[in-house]
Amino acid sequence: MALEEYKRKRDFRQTPEPPPKVGKAGQRRFVVQKHRASHLHYDFRLEMEGVLKSWAVPKGPSLDPADKRLAMQVEDHPISYFDFEGIIPPGNYGAGTVMVWDVGTWEPEPPPGAAAGNAGEMLRKGDLKFSLKGKKLKGGFALVHMKSRRSGSKGNEWLLIKHRDAYAQTGYDIEQYDYSALTNRSMDEIAGDAGAAKWKSSRPAATASNSAKNAWLADSIAKFDAKRAKTAKKAATLSHPTTRGLGGAARQSRTRKSSRSGALTAVKKNAAPQNPLVT
Repeated sequence: MALEEYKRKRDFRQTPEPPPKVGKAGQRRFVVQKHRASHLHYDFRLEMEGVLKSWAVPKGPSLDPADKRLAMQVEDHPISYFDFEGIIPPGNYGAGTVMVWDVGTWEPEPPPGAAAGNAGEMLRKGDLKFSLKGKKLKGGFALVHMKSRRSGSKGNEWLLIKHRDAYAQTGYDIEQYDYSALTNRSMDEIAGDAGAAKWKSSRPAATASNSAKNAWLADSIAKFDAKRAKTAKKAATLSHPTTRGLGGAARQSRTRKSSRSGALTAVKKNAAPQNPLVT
């Protein structure tokens, strides 16, 4: 997505957000911004191709591999958005409080057999694997584009998944880390008590449409898990050719023994009867 969409949605005379400007490509930084707008969510951004590729993650990233976080891809943001923390005034797109929840660097993880990973190509193929070195998030992750679409979908649904590695944490609770990676402030401190109370009380309750979306997501994740398990099983089978060879050899051996046994039986049946008087 180009920065034209970012520019179209904002009035820079009214918002303190940085203006659209494509930066120099080459660096690989990432930022996660906690955003209390009409709905609380986390914005996950990867510096790539001179912009911040961005996804809105409703429940936020997790270090638990069992958590498959829905990540909705949104418009690219300028690199200068990297350290934006503050308040977007009411009446503006995304109005609410923004915290720089985590910052760091990232590196693409190349596919098996590849010497290096082309992040742009992996992203376009819908399967981007990468490692993070942040203040809160560390280790391997994957962004996987979901092929199945719910009714009315724009096709921008992805899953953000933590790899099983030394940094994985079972039962990870993101609420325990409600402080800025830049200023150490909480969301309430950034917004001010009055503003924080206002935004907290404005969160809408779950609706039937949300329930339908959750059902679609659960079904899509189940299909994704089944496909991944099938792929893993196939890879495990291909990685043990010796076992298959031994199994085939054993079957051939049993077949040969059975053939020899059948032949001997036939010979005995066809042989002339022996004379009991002959010694």
